[in-house]
Amino acid sequence: MRVKLKNSRFEKHHIEDFVGRTYMSFCVLLLITIIVSMVYFVASKGISTFTSGNATVSEFLFGTKWSPEADTPSFGAFPFISGSFLVTLLAALIASPLSLCAALFMTEIVPGWGKKLLQPVIELLAGIPSVVYGFIGLSVIVPFLRNNLPGQGIGVAAGALVLSVMILPTITSVAADALASLPQNLKESSYALGATRWQTISRVIIPTTFPAIMTGIVLGMARAFGEALAVQMVIGNAPFVPKSLFESASTLTSVITLGMGNTTMGSPHNNALWSMALVLMLMTFVFVFFVRMLERRNKI
Repeated sequence: MRVKLKNSRFEKHHIEDFVGRTYMSFCVLLLITIIVSMVYFVASKGISTFTSGNATVSEFLFGTKWSPEADTPSFGAFPFISGSFLVTLLAALIASPLSLCAALFMTEIVPGWGKKLLQPVIELLAGIPSVVYGFIGLSVIVPFLRNNLPGQGIGVAAGALVLSVMILPTITSVAADALASLPQNLKESSYALGATRWQTISRVIIPTTFPAIMTGIVLGMARAFGEALAVQMVIGNAPFVPKSLFESASTLTSVITLGMGNTTMGSPHNNALWSMALVLMLMTFVFVFFVRMLERRNKI
């Protein structure tokens, strides 16, 4: 009886293990299939602009005229590509110092009540929908810029300010986790050598965690580069290369969201929008590559 009971238990565990491995393998294969299918679909649609002869790669990437519905259509996407990069870089420049200071405040300055105070605020910012950010930017930031600076308020500056607030939780969370994981003996060694708190922060803590902080910044830039609705509401959506921060511009995501529902599948205009989506996907791969490179250096 004991032998039969042991055999039955062994068979039950063996079946459970087989079912678990089969289920996980199926999930992994399904995930890979979905990702490959999405990449193939976007790539096949995106290159149709170039294979059909509507535009060359250089004309699409560096052309400045966008008139897809004209008698002689032009598919220059450079104004939208430059607008996406400009808004993303400005948002990262604004949000990075604020996020680093917030992370240092929570982990090094007052790790007790500072984290209890800021952590809920950061989580709240991360959970606010994009349309709310855009509406606040349209109601607060745009009138402020219009009344105090040149221009109509809408433009690159407004989009960058809205995006900087949106990516602040991402950068802050990654930076705070990196600072919290720093070995305590590094800081204690610095203090033992007579360094002050600010000397320890500037010469030990930040240089040691710099790759992880850069990872958070890159992740925040990836979030900003792919944001559509909030930027669309405050940037002006003008198909031109902006000459100043207070002029209207447009981004890849805003053009896609505004135009995709008003075009016919397979038309030159629709194919050009898919080409923009392909550029967005390739930029996502670039951001992921940079994150992986930074993670290799992030070995404390």
